[in-house]
This record gives sequence, structure tokens and C-alpha cells, in this order.
Amino acid sequence: MLSPNSTFYPRPLGVTPAASLPQSPSAPLETSRQLVASDERDAPYFRSLEEVGIRLNGPQISAVRHGKGPLLTLAGAGCGKTTVLAARAGYLMEVRGAHAGSILLVTFTNKAATEMKDRIASLPGIRPAAARAVQARTFHSFALTLLRHYGVQEEIFGESRAQHTVLKMLLRQNGMSEAFQPESLLAMLSAWKMQGSETSDLPEKSQEERDAKRVLLGYEAWKRDRNKMDFDDILLRAAALLRDPAVLGPLQQRFQYIMVDEFQDTNSLQYEIVQKLAAAHRNLMVVGDDDQTIYTFNGARQESILEFDKVYPGARIVTLDINYRSDARILGLGSELVARNKRRRDKRLRAAGHRGDAPRFATPSNAEEEAAWVVNQLCQQVEEGLHTYRDIAILHRTASSSRAIFEQLVLKDVPFVQHGASPVFYDQSLIRPLMDHMRLSLNPRAVDALPSALGPLYVSRDAGLEWIQRSEEQQAKKYPLIHLAKWDKLKPFQQEQVKERIKLIKSLTKLKPVIAIQEMRRQFYDKYMESGDPSIFTHYKETMLETLDEFEAAAKKFETVEEFIQFADELSRRHREMESLRRSQDSDAVQLMTIHRAKGLEFPCVYWIGASEGIVPHSTALRQDIPEDQKAALTVQQTDAELDMALEEERRLAYVAITRAKQYLYVTSPASHHGKPADVSRFLLEAFGMEVPDKRKKREDGPTGNHASYGSGSSNWKGNGNTNGKANGNESRNGNAAYARSGSRPQGRDAVSPVQRGADQRSAIRQSDRRDFEVLDERDEDRLSERRGSGVIRNHTAFSTTGISQTASSSSSSRSHASGAERTETVAIWKCSSSTCKAWLRQKPDSASAKSSKKATSGPPPCPLCSGTMEASTRKVPVTGRFGR
Repeated sequence: MLSPNSTFYPRPLGVTPAASLPQSPSAPLETSRQLVASDERDAPYFRSLEEVGIRLNGPQISAVRHGKGPLLTLAGAGCGKTTVLAARAGYLMEVRGAHAGSILLVTFTNKAATEMKDRIASLPGIRPAAARAVQARTFHSFALTLLRHYGVQEEIFGESRAQHTVLKMLLRQNGMSEAFQPESLLAMLSAWKMQGSETSDLPEKSQEERDAKRVLLGYEAWKRDRNKMDFDDILLRAAALLRDPAVLGPLQQRFQYIMVDEFQDTNSLQYEIVQKLAAAHRNLMVVGDDDQTIYTFNGARQESILEFDKVYPGARIVTLDINYRSDARILGLGSELVARNKRRRDKRLRAAGHRGDAPRFATPSNAEEEAAWVVNQLCQQVEEGLHTYRDIAILHRTASSSRAIFEQLVLKDVPFVQHGASPVFYDQSLIRPLMDHMRLSLNPRAVDALPSALGPLYVSRDAGLEWIQRSEEQQAKKYPLIHLAKWDKLKPFQQEQVKERIKLIKSLTKLKPVIAIQEMRRQFYDKYMESGDPSIFTHYKETMLETLDEFEAAAKKFETVEEFIQFADELSRRHREMESLRRSQDSDAVQLMTIHRAKGLEFPCVYWIGASEGIVPHSTALRQDIPEDQKAALTVQQTDAELDMALEEERRLAYVAITRAKQYLYVTSPASHHGKPADVSRFLLEAFGMEVPDKRKKREDGPTGNHASYGSGSSNWKGNGNTNGKANGNESRNGNAAYARSGSRPQGRDAVSPVQRGADQRSAIRQSDRRDFEVLDERDEDRLSERRGSGVIRNHTAFSTTGISQTASSSSSSRSHASGAERTETVAIWKCSSSTCKAWLRQKPDSASAKSSKKATSGPPPCPLCSGTMEASTRKVPVTGRFGR
């Protein structure tokens, strides 16, 4: 049974009591009121800012006053960079007499661009017309405006599902339906274009490269014939247009002052656009933080900041180092942690934020206990009035590492917003085929589970299902899959595989779930996902292994396949019920998101989970070799220094997690990860002054471990994998059909080109699930007028937990019920008898599938969260559709 009580300590496990908690020095209290004398020429401007509450510190004043020439502004976390950018725009207009239309401010999201324009409009003395004239735009918005001005009228083809449909059609036409996944091909094409390369220049040394290029050239031709362009085309064509002096010259003359926000996130193509616009006058101000460069997998280049003064000799450098966000001890922990990186500009942040509490650390035994501790504590904090739900954020490394915390939040009715909402863990495309095989073991005629069984048999889903349906109309079978054994389109060995697979399915119900999963992996699933050279270690092979290991860890809690399937189906059902209770973004709800998505945000209370070796730093950064699918992104070839790049990015990721917290920070480091011992993250120990020996793995030739050889699933020709939000996970289940057989395999590592690595799309994981093993980049999703980072509100007030305050959400719930917008029904449930757990499950009704189980259980199941006893009860729940499982 899990420990019901959590204990947080002032130091991580392994740190001696003598070690002191790092603390940032206090920042000076002087502001513009003291630093700008009244007799200075620009004093009236700063006095007017002070009248509306904008009191700038010394470094901020220096950046705002900057006139002509290049300026690198290093903006530490929470140091007021948005205020500086807006204030400088106002300074240029009010003090230096710059025309509003000569100012171009470029950022990455529409939300940021809108906020910038609002900030400028609110400055004293700035007329509404002047505020509107300032060009505060995203990269894509600026590029599209440029194209439209010069007569480019193509329709924007940006809906990802439509793009996938076109690629599926092209794959069928070329006889490659099982060879590539549309999502991955689009991501590869995006990565190629963001280097400034044309599709026609794709390499074609191997057969797989030629196949991929043929399909992608067909995709480009399809768009061209229909007068369409996608988001990557917008940037690529704008960059090409700017190479024409007749186009570039007028723009350089118009935009005399250029400012770029989040400069560390720019890719090569975006940086090229900025450099061309500023080439004539060099009046370029870039604002960014090299310590927050966490998107190199998506093309971001840390060198943009590190080498700025080399590209622009004589550039001024101003460091915004006064943090207004975090408690000095939280800031000190983050600063001391990231200072261990070698590839960075030296800076130490000073604290000016409100005092909170010192960071607290805990070491639960595993992810299950970690989730229980965190959810129990945050519920207690809300009950005691210390926080509201909306004050709290839970940050995790990858989506798969949030599985346990997701289950705790759902089953305990804690309202939460899941940013970048992805399917329930058990519904992910990598996991679903294994779940569906177990469903078929309980009910071999489960129609929804049949499609997942066809892919691993190397049978076309559409054609296979059509054959089964026609055969069923003639003669129904207990196991409809058996019809494939008489299908003349299958070779004899495939027909035998069908019979063997049915034997395996029959046996699964007799096994414990974890044994059933391991047996399926051993007999067919791991082999099904293999592709390319199995000796090549890639990031995606490692992350698929991580997801499957997490799946096995989740299954260990259950004794029977039936219990496991019932739990997973209940979780999906509850997830749908929460979907029906969406509320506005200001609802009182916990924020659940990856660390990547938390960048730029701040919260009064942060729980950073998974601060253990193998999670943060991620296992892919603990190997001696850089993954093949990331090596091409390096600016120089692999050296000893480059081997540390992956680890340094993980350290920056930890820094971002810590500096999201304002007053309270709780860090948990599970002592085991997927059944293996896990040390506390070296980053935490280093921050307390401990020297941690480098134990990074030296990879042996060939597969490592029992399940190392998986399909690469690489979406990356040059390592940046820029999906730009194309893979949004909205595909239907049939969209998972593009599982592939191994094609011709290159001999040796040197034979694998970047395109081939990207073309090895043989895995069962969809590109839309990349957030499970990295993150879907939100920073570069500046898609014109699309809404960014809205998340999904999961408000549980229709079945709220007794004793937990839900003031804000209760009012909205009562309004909704009063309007009759939501119908409820009373259902039989099992509820945990523990007063601290509060988990509940819907009772399974008597059904044909239950009767078919030889091991149908009677009485209440054990609690899936705390393993305690459950008792019968009833509960009102929202009425949702009866479709689905």
C-alpha cells in the first residue's frame, strides 16, 4: 500500500545537513525615480512612466535608452523583458522622435504580440494611432503580410488533418501506405524547410530517401495545383523574397528599429529574415535568455545569443538581472543549478520578488507514490486556504511521465487544466494496440479493438476490416480475426501468423496484465516496431522504450486483465465526462503541463515532479553517444564538448522548471523509475555544492537492454523536428494505420543520412503523440490568428470531492445546472473506504463481455490508487454519449 502521507524536507536526499540552500542576493532598491535625475533630457519620459506605476531599474533603463546600433539584452527569468520592450518602443517615439511605423517588434506567439501592442498603447503620451502603427507581429504574420503585399494570393493550407489526408492519398497512390506516417513526413519536411532548403533539394541517395522525396514532391505539387501554401511555405517564400534587393531595400528603409523577443528560440530561417531586415542600419535589439534555450530539438540555436557580438561587432550587451518573480531561495536554487553549464553567458540574478518559502524536496518510492503525495498535499493546501487550485502548477518532463499524476487528479475529482491536452495514456497510439489485444482476449468480437490487431499482422486496416465484415455477413465467428486465415491476399505464412495471434489473444486473459504485456512485446510487438539499423541509438527509440516501460509499471498494480481494462476504460470515460464540463480559462483549476509548455509562465505554487536521473536529466542525455536523429543539428561535428550539449539543455530545462515558481516550490524525485533505482537528479545535488561523478552510459554496439530496438520514428532530417503544431492528435483511430515493415536496411552507421533517419517511419507511435517523448513546440506556433496554449479545462464540480473547497468553480457549476445545460444520472460506483483517498470507480454492469470472462470477479475491486478496500455507493455524473468502449 502506498504511503498516505508525504514528507517534504529542506534538502534533497543525499545532501548533507551542513550544505546550505543557495540564495540569490537582494537587488538594489533604486529605480528610475532615484537613477534618472530631473535635469536629464529624458527625465519627463521616465517621470510619466512612474506616474502609471512603471519604475524601471538600472539595467532596464540602460536597455530602454539604447538608440542606434545592435543591442543584445540578456533577460533573465522574471526580469521584466516585456516591460522593457514596450518602454523602449515608447522611448523611441517620445524621446528620440522615431516614427511609430518605423518600429518592428517580432515575437513568437499572437498572445505575446497582442500583449506587446496593449502594453505600448497603455504607455503615457502614446496616442492610439501611434500604438496601432507600431508593427508588433509574429514571424508568420510579418511574412504573410509581406507575401500578400507582393501579390502572393495562395490560400493557407494549415489544417493538420487535411494535410494528413492529402499525404495518405499520395502514399496510397505510390503504393507506400504502410511505409511512412503522414505526421512524421510533415515534420521532416518542416525541419528541412526551416533550414531554408527547398523540397527539390532533398537528398535521394537511398531508396527510402527517394521514396520519401517522391511523396513530398507530390505533396508540394498538390498544393501548387490548388493554389495553396502551408505555414512553412510562408516563411520560406518570404525569406526568398527578401533576397531581392528591390523588395528588401524599401523594408530596410521603413523599419529603422527592429526588436526581436525570445531571441533564443529563433531558427536559422527566422534569424536570416531578421539579419536581412537589419543589415542596412544594424539597429537591431534582440531580447532573450540563453539559459532558457530549451527548443534546440525544434531548430532553436543557442549560438544566436552566444555569438551575437561576433556577428555584430561592437554590439552593446545589457543584462536584465533583477528578478521580480521568485523568492530569493527559489531563485538561488535555479541560478546555482544553471551556473554549472559551460556554454552560457555569465550572469547571476538578483532577487526583488515577494518573500515566500524555501524550496522543499521529497523522495517518494515511485511515480505512484509521488502522485499520491502531490495530490494529497495540494488538496490539503486548498482546504486550508493557503492556495486556490488555479495558484498551483504541476510540471513534468514528458507526457508519459504525467500518467500517474493524471490518474490521481481524475479519480480524486481535482479540477485541472491539461495544457497541450493529449489522449489518456492508455489511448495513446503506441499503447492502444496492446490494450486492444487484451480487450479482444475478454471479448473477441469487440469491434473497436479489431483495427489495432491488424497493423501488427502487417495487414492493411481498411482492406482487412472490409474482408472480415464481408466474411462475418456470410458466417459469424467467435473470433472474427480467424477470417483472415482464409483471405487469399495473405501469404501462407501470414495466414499462419493470424492463427498464432489468436492463440496468444486467448491466453492473455489467464495472465497478469504486466505478464500479458511482456509476452506480447516478446512475441510480436517489439519486432513489429523495429526498423532501420538496430545498432543505431536514436532519441525516439529511447522514448518509445520509456513509454512502454511506463505502461508495464502501470499494469503492475492489477491482478487480472479484466481489472486493468476496466480501470483504463473508466479513466477514459471520466476523461470524456470532464471534457463535457469545460469552463473558461479563469476557472479554479490546477495547471498540468510539461516544463517546455510552462516557459514564459509563472505560478504562486509549483510542483516539479520527476526530478530524478533518467527523467531530468532525461535518459537520452545520459548516454555517451548523441542520438543519430539529433547529431545533424549540431553546428560542429561530434567532439567532447558537443557530447555535453544534451546534458546542458536538460539542465536549462530544470532551471526553467524552478523559475516558474513565485513563492512555493516542491520538488519530488522518485527513488525508482520503471522498476529501476533512480538517484536524485544530479542537477539538484550540484546546486547544493555537491560534486556528482559523470556516470553517463557508454552504449554497447547493438541493442541495449531487452527492448532497445524500436522503430526510430524520427521526424527529423536536421535534428530540429519542427512540427509547428501540425500534429495535434485529432486524427481518428484509423489514422494510426501507417505502421510499417522494415525496408532495406543500411549497412553501418555511416550509411544512414539525415533523411533516411527521418524516413524510418516504422514505429507504432504517431507523430501527433510526440509530446509523449518530447513536446509539441508551442513557442513557434505563431499561426496568424490561432489561439495559443488555451489548454483544456477539466472542471469536476458536478462530482466534486467532499470537504475540498471549490468556490470559484462551484458558482459556475451552479449556473450551468440552473440553465439545464448539463444532465446528470445516478450510477452505481465503488468508492474507496479511506477518508484520505476519495477515489471512486463506476461499477461494471452485468454484460455479455463480463459473462464471457472465466475469471469474472465478485465484490469490490481494490482501490487503484491506494490499494485499499472499496465499498458500494452511488454518485451523480454528467450524462455523456454512449459511444466508445
